[in-house]
Amino acid sequence: MSFKLPAAIRPATVAYLGPPGTFSEEALRSALGEALAHVRLVPKESNRDVVLAVENGQTDAAFVPIENSVEGAVTETLDALVHEAPATLIAGELVWPVHQCLIAGDTLELAAVTDVTSHPQALGQCTRFINEHMPTAARHNASSTAEAVREAIVQGGGNAAIGSRIAADSYGGRVIADAIEDEEGNKTRFVWLAKGPLEVDWLGAAEDDARKTSLVFAGFNDTSPGALVGILSELAYRSVNMSKIESRPERTKLGHYLFFVDLDGSIEDAPLAEALEAIDKKVRVLRVLGSYPAHEA
Repeated sequence: MSFKLPAAIRPATVAYLGPPGTFSEEALRSALGEALAHVRLVPKESNRDVVLAVENGQTDAAFVPIENSVEGAVTETLDALVHEAPATLIAGELVWPVHQCLIAGDTLELAAVTDVTSHPQALGQCTRFINEHMPTAARHNASSTAEAVREAIVQGGGNAAIGSRIAADSYGGRVIADAIEDEEGNKTRFVWLAKGPLEVDWLGAAEDDARKTSLVFAGFNDTSPGALVGILSELAYRSVNMSKIESRPERTKLGHYLFFVDLDGSIEDAPLAEALEAIDKKVRVLRVLGSYPAHEA
């Protein structure tokens, strides 16, 4: 197989998970830096919508969470990327530290919180804090942390939400507890999406940043013992490091899966390219999702 990219672009429009005040917006604004003045940010209601904004030509690029160090994969992003966005590529990544805040419309004691709302990922990242300090509070899911904050402020009373400090500032809320994430090293991996590569300096990355290649494969003899090992051994034989593997239903029948894999290195590296050639002969579907610079804030 071959994997060649067109010339790199500098997007004029970027989709992200809205409304304003989400961690996606916080990380995106920081990543863009001076380029922010030349880009129109387009908020979307779900991570799926963010992915499809690129696929359907609504925006030049997108910025979307794909993995959290506590809660794991953002499956909505993975599923949309592989099942609904065949022309969309991962063009870069940013690993961003996430500090969750508990926010209400006014000053509120933790013991007085009756309801706590947030995106499921954020609730999961703060489970221990909620159990210890608000054990009787009802928990509610929202489409984003920013929407949760907006709702809690409007409802008032014992309603609180988990979100970013910029969400509190955006909607006139009060931060009643800061850094409530259960793990100090809580980080979210965001990826840039586009239909081709993005210029490295525009990404906020550097030419000497490490490279990463992401792919998905399916359709091998997965009822045979050792079949998956036989595929992954093509990487091991060539000393290509696999930094992540994730499975999702193939959506054909029960027991058959797609495997998402992240590899250290570029598609232009001979060992990695040779490994993909070998894997391609063993599977029905192999799609390179992107080969891009990996960057951490």
